Order: sequence, then structure tokens, then C-alpha cells
Amino acid sequence: MHVGIIGVGLMGHGIARNILSRGGFALSFLDHPGNQPVDEITGLGAKACATPAEIAAVSDVVILCVTGSPQVEAIVTGEAGLAQALKPGAVVVDCSTALPDSTLRMGEALRAAGGDYIDAPMSRTAKHAHEGQLNLLVGGDAATLDKVRPVLASFTERVDHVGALGHGHRLKLLHNYVSVGFMTLLAEASAQAADAGVDPQILVDVLAGGGGSSAALDRLAPYITAHDREGLPFFVANAQKDIDYYRAMSEASGAQKTIADGVSSALAGAVDAGHGQAYVPELVSIFRKADS
Repeated sequence: MHVGIIGVGLMGHGIARNILSRGGFALSFLDHPGNQPVDEITGLGAKACATPAEIAAVSDVVILCVTGSPQVEAIVTGEAGLAQALKPGAVVVDCSTALPDSTLRMGEALRAAGGDYIDAPMSRTAKHAHEGQLNLLVGGDAATLDKVRPVLASFTERVDHVGALGHGHRLKLLHNYVSVGFMTLLAEASAQAADAGVDPQILVDVLAGGGGSSAALDRLAPYITAHDREGLPFFVANAQKDIDYYRAMSEASGAQKTIADGVSSALAGAVDAGHGQAYVPELVSIFRKADS
């Protein structure tokens, strides 16, 4: 199979290198200013394309690894988009974090173009992407997933089929709401502790020995104790985007979102203050008192 990828950023670069080096597949990628340096993947044989349509014309599988629904929709149905040149039977695998309603519309557009679509949002970090150990939550037809499993196996540790098309993105938003929500709450508590002069290691130890023990604490502890942000290279602006996608999904279904509104407000304050490109662990400092 010839594979295409659109979005060679922090996560997509790792996916691309493993498709080439571990999977042994031919790879085309969209030439875009948002890409990470592509010397490694071009050295492994990857070929640059100028438009999504050019990628569609040569690819049996196309992987999307972009910011969210507006970008996915432009790539799939926009000018020189995938739907204009899709090979018959080709599968588009959307590894982005997107809105389920948009995912269903993109699925219809690609099926009308003669292909198919699965949503396969990722969990874990850029380090796991580099090492080929991502986890995917896949929504869509099981037979379609089986067609692309050899490609997915090249950059994943675990692939879970979670239901019909759209369920992957729905579960990813639920997951990120809980994960980002926990980390935002923890950052706010840690900021208050720091303002009060509490020893940060003692704070971490107390939380770890009680009800605060969690993956969120594991991810933020290096920053709380040593201002090391590198364990979670996830931008605050992207965290806010994911929470707002969750809020939109909740509003569309009539679900309660009171706590999500509070998390969004906290993150929006950080973004509005110019910290959108900070990593999430840095909220521990961003949330401190202005005179700290």
C-alpha cells in the first residue's frame, strides 16, 4: 500500500518516520509550513506533494494528523481536496481530534467519492509517536479498519475499535475533557500551594499518597517540583480547543457542561494573556498570583 500523510507536526513526524522505517511503506506527505523538519523522512524516501488532491491520487491510505475539524474539512472537501482525486477504495484515517458531527459529514463525502473513512484519534505523546507506540481509538466499519491495520501497526502499540464512525472522536473528547480537566484543576491547586510557600515535593507526595494520585499528577509533577515541562509537550491553546470541542459536543446532545465551562474559562484566561503556546504543565506558573 502507498500511504499519504497530511500534518507532519509533533505527532505526525513520528507517525511518518515509523510508516517508512518500521512499516516499509512508500509515503507521500503534504508540503506545509506547519511541518516539522522533514529531512529525516525525505531521507527515508518520502515524497512531498503540493495539495491534498495530489496525495489522494497516489495513496491507498491517507492519514490526517491536523489540528481539528476546520482543517480536516478543508483537506477533505476544500479546493484541491482529497475528495476530488481519491483512488477507488482508498481509506482516509483521521488521527486528529475533531467534532463527531463533522466526522460523519466527512465520511459521507468520502464514501460519495468512492472511498471510506475512519476516525482514529491518538492518545499518548510526541515521544510515543517517535517510538511508534501510540494508542488509537477507532470509529468506523470493522472491515475498513482491518484493511489498514498493517499501516496502523507501524506506529502504534494499541488499536481499539470503539464503535461506529464518530465514536472515536467522541471518546477522544471525553478522554481529553477528563485528562485536561484534571490537569487544569491540579495546576490551579499547585499554583495556590506555591503562593502559600508549600514545599512542592511535599505537595506531590501528599497528593500521590491520597486521592490526588493520578496520571495527571504523574505528568505535572516534574514541573511542580523542578519546572520541567518536557514530559507533556501539549500547547495550552490546543487544550482549550479540545475542551471547547467537548463543550460543543455536549451542547449538541443536551448534556450538562458546567464543569467544562469552568475549565474552558481557566484555559481561555491563559490563552488571552498570551500563553497559548505554553505547555500545559506551565499552567502551574501561569495560574499564580500576579505579584508572585
